[in-house]
Amino acid sequence: MSTLSSRGRGKIRAPRRGLTNNDTVDFDVTWGILEGALREIHAKNASKLSFEELYRNAYKLVLKKKGEELYNRVSGLEQELLRENVRNRVVQMVTSPLILGASGEQVGGQAHQRRADGERFLGVLKNAYKDHDICMKMITDVLMYMERTYCQDERHPSIYAMAMALFRTQVLRSPATDRSDINVMAILESAILDMIAMERKNEIIDRPLIRACICMLEELYETFQEEESSKLYLTSFEPKFLESSRVFYHREGQNLVANADAGTFCRHARKRLREEDERCQQTLSTLTDQKIKSVVDKELIGAHIRDVINMEGTGVKHMLDNDRLEDLSNVFDLNSRVDPKKAALKDAVQKRIVSLGSEINNMGSGAVVPPPNNASEQAKKEEGEKDKNVNQQTASAIKWVDDVLTLKTKYDRIWEEAFKKDSNMEKALEYSFQEFINANQRSSEHLSLYLDEYLKKGAKGKTDLEVDANLDKGILLLQYIQDKDHFENYYKKHLSKRLLQRKSASMDIERQMISKMKMKVGNTFTQRLESMFKDMALSEDLTKQYKTHVAELGDPDTTRIDLEASILTTTMWPVDSMVRRNEDGSTKTACIYPPVVENVRKRFEHFYLKKHSGRTLSWQPQLGSADIRATFTKPDGKTKRHELNVSTYAMVILLLFNDLPADQCLSYEEIQARTSIPENELCRNLQSLAVVPKTRILKKDPMSKDIKAGDKFYFNESFTSPYMKVKVGVVSNAGSKAENSDERRATKRKADEERGTTIEAAVVRIMKQRKHLAHQQLIAEVIQQLANRFQPDVNMIKQRIESLMEREYLERGPDPSKPSYTYLA
Repeated sequence: MSTLSSRGRGKIRAPRRGLTNNDTVDFDVTWGILEGALREIHAKNASKLSFEELYRNAYKLVLKKKGEELYNRVSGLEQELLRENVRNRVVQMVTSPLILGASGEQVGGQAHQRRADGERFLGVLKNAYKDHDICMKMITDVLMYMERTYCQDERHPSIYAMAMALFRTQVLRSPATDRSDINVMAILESAILDMIAMERKNEIIDRPLIRACICMLEELYETFQEEESSKLYLTSFEPKFLESSRVFYHREGQNLVANADAGTFCRHARKRLREEDERCQQTLSTLTDQKIKSVVDKELIGAHIRDVINMEGTGVKHMLDNDRLEDLSNVFDLNSRVDPKKAALKDAVQKRIVSLGSEINNMGSGAVVPPPNNASEQAKKEEGEKDKNVNQQTASAIKWVDDVLTLKTKYDRIWEEAFKKDSNMEKALEYSFQEFINANQRSSEHLSLYLDEYLKKGAKGKTDLEVDANLDKGILLLQYIQDKDHFENYYKKHLSKRLLQRKSASMDIERQMISKMKMKVGNTFTQRLESMFKDMALSEDLTKQYKTHVAELGDPDTTRIDLEASILTTTMWPVDSMVRRNEDGSTKTACIYPPVVENVRKRFEHFYLKKHSGRTLSWQPQLGSADIRATFTKPDGKTKRHELNVSTYAMVILLLFNDLPADQCLSYEEIQARTSIPENELCRNLQSLAVVPKTRILKKDPMSKDIKAGDKFYFNESFTSPYMKVKVGVVSNAGSKAENSDERRATKRKADEERGTTIEAAVVRIMKQRKHLAHQQLIAEVIQQLANRFQPDVNMIKQRIESLMEREYLERGPDPSKPSYTYLA
């Protein structure tokens, strides 16, 4: 005999013998058999039943058009069993604490007691649903013919769907007690939410039990259509879970902000996100994962992240200063969740960088101070700056760049490791560095001095990779500087000294630096710099040609002076900074050379002008140097030779003592008259030769630090040095140095003049192409064209437009109400 089983659904075969028209079926008798069998199934006694017999009886009733009555009888039986058996078992587990919890009142008693009551209730409900599910699958097999014919033809819900809907109405939506308007569903939801609240307090709960109840809610629907959106889990439980979570995280956020530090808040918030994700994966439903995270994002993170970031003593400022990379990473991740632009974090980081940058700007003698309020303060400020030690200012300038690069390295690491190389944070860092770097009006000079020092000394002993990295750092700061034309002026000035004084550590590195500038800043920026290198290369070739020319002449004088001349293109070199102007404003430098030097100078000039007719050479002795072999005779008659490396002016001075008897001297006035060296240059060179202890080639009478009229100078035969080669540096001209206030004013004046010319050129280029343009559009295009070089001043642009109109390059448009300009060819 066949028996019933809950394992799947068997293949349906029609009964072996069909019914004839003469066969009669007594509905009540047949239903009685089926009803008894269905009750046995619910009583878990299905093993005694014959599937074939029960199926045949149901088949007979449907075949005899009794399908509707059979369907209704089955529905009525299931309602009765659910109401009288299942519901009663479930409501017996409802306790007062569960009723109070479902009603929203504070639940008394200890957590473990409430958990125990809830677990017993959930356990009974879970088992009741499981039993009902198994039984209905078996009953569906018995009534399969009715389901395939009557239910489909009449569009009734399937037996299983009808029975599941009855579980919803007769059990879950039924009153929890006879005297309560709270239903079983409310008790179920309240118990689960209470357990979740306990778990959030680090208590252990029965996750598999809750998961089983959640599965029940996912399998039950509000309607017979069983649409995804009508699941009881989504329509009833999930909204309550999200609302209770919202209240919980709202309170927790307020408590954490009031009592925890920023790092703790962020770690806790991340922990909550992980917990909610795990809860949805293992206990609730993955359908809720993103929704609950949105609640956490809004109530716990979004509502408080700015306060956390700005927490005094523990916020982002503290994290940045103490390299708390993990905490910063947490802040970044949390802020990213609630704001893709990370506005709060960007504001805090920018504020801190600008603050630290301002401290760097204000440190040491290179401090940047606000402009004075009146002329008196201006005079005092300038007088004070004149008294500052120039070398100290130079060291301060180099330290400024070192400090900025150190700060940049620190924040680059933070950006890479904590901020995940985020593009928004990268822009924030760049903006911050630009802000404080350009707040320092001397940043261009400082960077040029730093690179000057590095290209002279810093590159020695470094690998190619190290050199390349350091050059890149310099280029990076250059990109931050808005007034790149100022930097160009300083760089040309310092480069000219390196080239002319042969102080570059490596010409290859010098060219590498120019290449990097061209790549990052543009070809226009480096044109003049490249021309300076070209001049030096051409001068080297010219010197070789001159030496060949002299050799071909067959000069028998073996003591002749060897000359190496650097021919500089006036428009490409920073002549104003290299040549001191005379009182009449001219740049011609007066100097009377000794005959032996003058002959060589004239010979070279004749050689050069013969090759380049029409050109003019203007000799600049203050830029040159000379190597002299000097012989010193000791009192015992012994002699000692030294090779002296001196300035051209010092060479001219020393050669005056060549034929002078040892006991004779030259006065300051005599030296000045015989050389015509400018007074300031003469004093500096005499100080180098007669005052500096290690290079006293001359003796001064009277001995004092200052050079004055009436001073007498003797050749110092007793000069000694442990070195064969002695370099005599010029006092106050030790290579590149920071400018004093007068020099800065002159540099600014020169830069403004160059800017005016550059602006005019831009206006002419634009108007030549556009022919006619509105005033505002012309201003905008000029600013856009020159933005990579400097930030043009609008008033200066207007002045240059006026100047061009005066010179008839432009004319105003016909309508005064709409200012415009027309280009005049």
